[in-house]
Amino acid sequence: MRTVEASKLGTESIDSPLRERRHASSGAAKCRRKFLRFFPQGFRDEIYLDWERNYKWKAHEQWNELLGRAAFRSLLREGEFTEIAARAVRIESRTNLLFSFEKMALRDAVKPPEGARLFAEGLYGFLFGAGNTERRFERWCETVGALPRKQTRVLTWPVVTVFGFIAQPDTHIFFKPTVTRTAAREYGFDLQYKSRPSWETYTSLLEFAAVVRRDLRDLRPRDMIDIQSFLWVQGSDEYEE
Repeated sequence: MRTVEASKLGTESIDSPLRERRHASSGAAKCRRKFLRFFPQGFRDEIYLDWERNYKWKAHEQWNELLGRAAFRSLLREGEFTEIAARAVRIESRTNLLFSFEKMALRDAVKPPEGARLFAEGLYGFLFGAGNTERRFERWCETVGALPRKQTRVLTWPVVTVFGFIAQPDTHIFFKPTVTRTAAREYGFDLQYKSRPSWETYTSLLEFAAVVRRDLRDLRPRDMIDIQSFLWVQGSDEYEE
């Protein structure tokens, strides 16, 4: 469980009633207050950066270096599917976004050459391919569902959403169902959830993220990393009060 030193919780917090949006729901206001009790300076709070943001942003920077669009396309043209999969898995492995059993299922799925090819081509299509976001997301779900399965299933919400979140945090958000559903309930948002990854649920999640971002605009969230971190604080037992 996360704790914050008492000295960090001074009266000079940016959690002022004057700053809360007057039309925000009581749930939204409650969630805002909880976030600011842990991080009085909001998304610029040093503890917040240390606990929640910096390691996710570092993974994004590593992705841009190793699997940015040009590098990704070049590796695909050379047929380096195994290398693409290895880089993606390695970048994710340095975060705590996936559970250990999900990391293992993913590694097993991309180990065979055919699994690596499916993963590499499918991920490039999701991130950079033709078509609107809905169709690209649906095709990506189909790809993950077709990956070789050794024991644990690969088609889960965290696996489906983690790479979009790391690669394009301006657009995509990471989805841990239990924590995020708790956050939605606390916030007062009717999240349209289905356990099998689908566009219907993901677009509902993106709508939820947009509502939260609008409600917190005075705190200047930078991207989906900040929004996902805010939701994590609401739903994770790490932040029980």
